[in-house]
Amino acid sequence: MEVLEYDVVVVGSGLAGLRAAVAAALRGAAVAVVTKVAGPRSHSISAEGGMAAVVHPNKTGDSYELHAYDTVKGGDFLVDQEAAITLAYEAPKEVHFLDSIGVPWNKDPDGTFSLRQFGGMSKPRTVFAKDKTGFYIMSAIYKHVKGFSNIHLYEEHLVTRLVVKGGAFHGVVAYDMRRGELRGFAAPAGVVATGGGGRMYRLTTMGFLNTGEMYGYAMRAGLALRDMEFVQWHPTALVPAGVLISEAARAEGAYLVNRHGERFMKRYAPERMELAPRDVVSRAIYLECLKGNGFVHESGLCYVGLDIRHLDPERVKQRLPLLLELSKTYAGVNPLNELIPVRPAVHYFMGGIMTDIEGRALDRDGNWVRGLWAAGEAASTGVHGANRLGSNSLAECAVWGRLAGEAAAAYARGRRPAGELVAEAVKAEEERINGLLRREGGGESVRGLLKELQNLMEGGGGIVRSERASVEALKKLTDLRGRLNNVRISDGGRIYNMELREVLELEGMLLAAETVLLGALLRQESRGAHYRVDFQNRDDRRWLVHSVYFLYGGNVMTKQRPVNVTRWMPEARRY
Repeated sequence: MEVLEYDVVVVGSGLAGLRAAVAAALRGAAVAVVTKVAGPRSHSISAEGGMAAVVHPNKTGDSYELHAYDTVKGGDFLVDQEAAITLAYEAPKEVHFLDSIGVPWNKDPDGTFSLRQFGGMSKPRTVFAKDKTGFYIMSAIYKHVKGFSNIHLYEEHLVTRLVVKGGAFHGVVAYDMRRGELRGFAAPAGVVATGGGGRMYRLTTMGFLNTGEMYGYAMRAGLALRDMEFVQWHPTALVPAGVLISEAARAEGAYLVNRHGERFMKRYAPERMELAPRDVVSRAIYLECLKGNGFVHESGLCYVGLDIRHLDPERVKQRLPLLLELSKTYAGVNPLNELIPVRPAVHYFMGGIMTDIEGRALDRDGNWVRGLWAAGEAASTGVHGANRLGSNSLAECAVWGRLAGEAAAAYARGRRPAGELVAEAVKAEEERINGLLRREGGGESVRGLLKELQNLMEGGGGIVRSERASVEALKKLTDLRGRLNNVRISDGGRIYNMELREVLELEGMLLAAETVLLGALLRQESRGAHYRVDFQNRDDRRWLVHSVYFLYGGNVMTKQRPVNVTRWMPEARRY
């Protein structure tokens, strides 16, 4: 049994995790980054369009307050407004930091950052690096991290347990897939930055490792989740692969058209058209298909066309090279003279581990689990509310990654790791995993169960929801949780046991999925990404509240917390 001791342990190696590691290391902390991926392959690398930040207020007439207001309105007023202010004021600093470590942002001839206008934004404020922003950011920050002697990367390590005792964080237990062993990481401070859970759904833009098990593990450790019913569907995923086509295309002037060649967004968002927020555009595509106005793929999927044929080919090649490459590779079309087939796919979780505005992880009563922070898509700081605006996610990851890393390093200073507590947790996990490997089971396939989960999530927690569909999905989910005990792991080894990894992931996924479906059922209104056909209007009198989820006696329970409304009262959300 091996227990390694550090000042700060960061779980996850996307932008939020690596930014936290850098911030902590710069303050002298010894940092372990524990991640189930290898190299700079976390899902942040897939971000394409850019990062929102008010970098040229005088040039564009923009302001921090306007960025915050757009964020609040885009989130359908479920946003904690001081979190939106924090995002707006801190994001420009992160753009300059990333510039300093080598991110090749597009620049105008005068040397200032080039800007795009994304959906729901009042001004162009999205900085970008072609349409490969995440790739360039992750390449730069991963290289930067490797230059720190006090940051150690533990790759291909699946964290299976957060060690929390006495209301305080003490470390994590991880399955080292390379060696086939469990390892403990003891630290007085930790940052969870494990991203979202798109693989709960059948069609998603997220990578195969975005399974979302940490949401469930966090509840097991006594943490609370918040606003999990709000799952964002990106309007433009390639059919049939589900690969993301960036909002950058629409920012550069691309149109959405139905099978009649009509720009149908004029019926749903007459002012902003294709640059309305993602929830509005995704529902518009869904309704066009429902009305029979969509194209039908040979797979049976309904889709619409993304049209860039009117754009200057040279500008497209310069600013949207990835769009050209992906369209040809995964859809077999040349966008310069053919429509790109797109439809909505799950893209982002607005909910996550409940935190305060500083990123401190909270329990069900709103108490800080001492020594623990969460950042990025794994966290719910309240900044996105019911719907995230495009390009706010990279800003969120960088801002709260830095804030969490700095605070974790400060907290860890002078505190010693509780190695014995973590060793006990490793021993308990060893017994649990040995039990899974010895279990004979009843012939259930973990991949079969995952497929069933994905189908029921589409039905009960999809773009359009209803009481009947959510109740049915919850019943099926209860059945799946029982059947998980009948899964037999045929691989008896420990090194790179992918069946074992999938079982461990599915355990956490099923808990997280229950919070999504429970929220979809209980929230009797339509707000942002949550749309109920039986409650089609927003209801601020009853539902201007956050949903909080936690485990009690092994069951998922829910309660409500007020939204932090400090500057802008809710208003009609028109685009």
